[in-house]
Amino acid sequence: MLPSSPTDRRPRVAPGGWREVGPVVTGFARIAGRVAGTEPPALFLTLGRNRRLFWGWLHFAGRLMPGGRLPRRETELVILRVATLTGCDYEFTHHARLGARAGIGPVELERVVAGPEAEGWTGRERLLLTVTDELHHDRDLCDATWTRLRAELDERTCLEVLLLVGHYEMLATTLTALRLPPDRER
Repeated sequence: MLPSSPTDRRPRVAPGGWREVGPVVTGFARIAGRVAGTEPPALFLTLGRNRRLFWGWLHFAGRLMPGGRLPRRETELVILRVATLTGCDYEFTHHARLGARAGIGPVELERVVAGPEAEGWTGRERLLLTVTDELHHDRDLCDATWTRLRAELDERTCLEVLLLVGHYEMLATTLTALRLPPDRER
């Protein structure tokens, strides 16, 4: 669905095995792969090479998704839009699978790629995609968009949306720089 990207090349840091990431990260990755319907996620087995950083990152990431305040469908729409804007195949493929479980079908995936101006979004979905686009392009929100966001969401959820977009931008950058290809389905 996304234009070809540098993720077609070999990973710069290969996913680790039991020796490199240890039994806990290995076990966690296996379980995560079963839940996702894929092989153990290369993301976990690669970042797990730095175990201390991995567990801190995972705790933070889990507070945004799946443990965030936004409904899961909206969270996945935001993540998929970030993946589209950054051209991150790994992130897009992984979250297309997760998004399907949250009710995001093929037609909506095409709309995510088309952006917030595509027909069919609810007002709230369009707003979240607009926020994502502005943060990606400008690293800021214009006052009008912030006012609309605050009218729609409480303060804590607004903070979460900003961190959600920023986190997945960071993750997309890392995944792209590492050249991790999407995980294969089981």
